[in-house]
Amino acid sequence: MTDIVIQIEHVSKEYQLGVLGYGTLMHNLQSAWARWRGKEDPNQPIHADQSTRFQRFLALDDVSFQVKAGETLGLIGGNGAGKSTLLKILSRITAPSRGQMIVTGRIASLLEVGTGFHTELTGRENIFLNGAILGMTRREILRQFDQIVDFSGVERFLDTPVKRYSSGMYVRLAFAVAAHLDAEILLVDEVLAVGDAAFQRKCLGRMQDATQNEGRTVLFVSHNMEAIHRLCNRIVLLEHGKVQLETNNVTEAITRYSGAALRSGKPCLWINEHQKYRDSLFTPSRIRLTNNQHETLTETIHPNHEVYVVIEGIIEKPDPNLGVGYVLFSENGTALFTTTQHDMISEKVSSPVVGSVTFTSKLPTHCLHTGIYTLSLYVHQYRVRNLIDPGGQTISVTFRVEGVPGCSPYWEQPRWGHFAPVIPWTVTSAPIPNTQ
Repeated sequence: MTDIVIQIEHVSKEYQLGVLGYGTLMHNLQSAWARWRGKEDPNQPIHADQSTRFQRFLALDDVSFQVKAGETLGLIGGNGAGKSTLLKILSRITAPSRGQMIVTGRIASLLEVGTGFHTELTGRENIFLNGAILGMTRREILRQFDQIVDFSGVERFLDTPVKRYSSGMYVRLAFAVAAHLDAEILLVDEVLAVGDAAFQRKCLGRMQDATQNEGRTVLFVSHNMEAIHRLCNRIVLLEHGKVQLETNNVTEAITRYSGAALRSGKPCLWINEHQKYRDSLFTPSRIRLTNNQHETLTETIHPNHEVYVVIEGIIEKPDPNLGVGYVLFSENGTALFTTTQHDMISEKVSSPVVGSVTFTSKLPTHCLHTGIYTLSLYVHQYRVRNLIDPGGQTISVTFRVEGVPGCSPYWEQPRWGHFAPVIPWTVTSAPIPNTQ
């Protein structure tokens, strides 16, 4: 038991839905008096759903597991599974409703990168401010200062107010501060989705260095299965607040998670409900897989099917550098390929204009093995910033491919490799003459 640094025992977290108070004693007394008399609450929000107001919601339900020193544990699951709630309990941001946790060692939480930055202060001043908020002493910050600046890559702008930073520079500096905390246990919640692709690789390398060379314990939450597969050596899969799987077989856990994502909701379709994702350059409305009749698919895809990727959205400010496309991931989280509409720039694909826009491309189903795939939206402003990172967010559709490519009776099982392309061959009765 001496190597156990985190012990979680039967932890549950319960929330009450709806408004708990209105901010003033007078309004609270008015509401309490009306409820006691069986009258309508005079302070309730307009169109409030009273049927759900006093319902209770279990974000975590009897969760128990252990984490050993030096281990990298991946917490995976869909939205609302309870991953972030669990990290907030470990960080003591909130307390469990039931159960207990025993933690041995100092915890550093990388839950909300950039929290505590003051836009009017310079990058240099924010390093000290943010470091202090995250629990570092001035001596620790001074000792790590040069490494933080070097890691962030914003040395030239260190004495510039961060309000003039680009969004990428902002999160790079924030992550650099958080990543250099002196702590035995790191709680990391989806922070590797910051910056461009090169900086994400740098962040992932920093996490690997923390575990392999510095012996730190890491609890890592991410929707990026490729990062989970590369970084973690054990997985806890959460579904609806409960532990569904705890295993050292990372591939098995990712496969099960991908299967659960396929079973939940509508396969081959994603809708931006309540305009949750919004940007003036491009706001996605819907992503779907269709057949050649423009009908959204609802069944398994076969390699000989014609399938189209349709990305619909709204553009408020036209920009020729706007790239819209997707990254295709295998069920174990491996990124198979990336494509955007800029691939066809030589054929003069028309630049998007203001208003509703639809991007369409053909999915190369003839190259895909049997299995589960995730198509994750990728939107970027060329050489400026990523608007939507693939894998790091949940803007994706999941689908299953069954059957093998081609009509050959000699390939009734999946082939080796990531892809299964059908490539034309010729067979002659004589060797080809050597012309050299």
